[in-house]
Amino acid sequence: MTDMVYGAVPRQTSEPLLPKWWRTLDKWSLVCVLILFAIGLLLGLAASVPLAERNGLDPFHYVQRQAAFGTLALIVMLGMSMLSPSMVRRLAALGFLVSFIALAGLPFLGTDFGKGAVRWYSMGFGSIQPAEFLKPGFVVMSAWLLAASQQVGGPPGKTWSFVLCAAIIGMLVAQPDFGQASLILFAWGVMYFVAGAPMILLVGMAGFTVLGGILAYSQSEHVARRIDGFLTAELDPTTQLGFASNAIREGGLFGVGVGEGQVKWSLPDAHTDFIIAVAAEEYGLVLIGVIILLYSLIVLRSLFRLMRERDPFIRLAGTGLACIFGIQAIINMGVAARLLPAKGMTLPFVSYGGSSLIAGGIAIGMLLALTRTRPQGEIGDILRSRRR
Repeated sequence: MTDMVYGAVPRQTSEPLLPKWWRTLDKWSLVCVLILFAIGLLLGLAASVPLAERNGLDPFHYVQRQAAFGTLALIVMLGMSMLSPSMVRRLAALGFLVSFIALAGLPFLGTDFGKGAVRWYSMGFGSIQPAEFLKPGFVVMSAWLLAASQQVGGPPGKTWSFVLCAAIIGMLVAQPDFGQASLILFAWGVMYFVAGAPMILLVGMAGFTVLGGILAYSQSEHVARRIDGFLTAELDPTTQLGFASNAIREGGLFGVGVGEGQVKWSLPDAHTDFIIAVAAEEYGLVLIGVIILLYSLIVLRSLFRLMRERDPFIRLAGTGLACIFGIQAIINMGVAARLLPAKGMTLPFVSYGGSSLIAGGIAIGMLLALTRTRPQGEIGDILRSRRR
């Protein structure tokens, strides 16, 4: 009877999860990540075979491991991209806590695998690098604190995020791992800038960073050796930088041909830190340009989508994740091209490394989740309404 008088209330049916996820997802960024992973497998077929032979393993041992870790990373990425921002925040907080404790325990339980820096836990079947998993958790946690500090009566989030940043940098420098420390500081600085940091503070941070670099150069033989190798006019052709620079010159525009490169037989890290040298030698500047374009598309598309976001937490977290992803790629390629001192940093989704691949999948999954389109007005709508 009620329906006859007042009319039936239409039943609201929610859209199924997968169609909604696909409709709101940044598909271009997803495709770019998949292409980068495919390029990584292609380069791994060339770069890792010499290392496998030197270690007495099956020729495609490292490629198979990269495919396995990469598949797991893609599954994690897709799963993370389906989450809501609140769930991303909760999982990031848990992941940050676990990885922070693991990072603090490295001086007591970690190993350096003969590389002079205690960065890994040896698990027998492989290794785990806590700093890789710490980065996405730290970015989201810092964004949460910075966004909360903008609320009326909110906590001193800026101070707390700075304390976390300083503690992490201190532990990373003690390893030493100045590359990851610079990424953490860069991500925090970018988010703090977006959150409205005063310019004088950013200038002070830049000065503090330069002072820290000078102190590290004077106190650490590891850092001094890398910087001296970068600044020297006569590059030793038998060093990793020497081999990489020669490979890039030999590759030219179109490369020497698939499988014809020689640098992979000389570089011990050809499949990880210097994978871009293998790409440049065998495929030339053409493939390097494609790789740079793919990274640029992911970062720029993410930033443009975040510019329309009204939620300050989503804007800050997404900006930090996009920038730390892009700057890591820039550092890796800059080192191989001798534009930056050696850092020991992988190329996201291209270099071999289980921790790097899975942590990259977590970070990009979070970024895809935060950049999904949502039923909201754009931030420009708020600004226009305020002018009226």
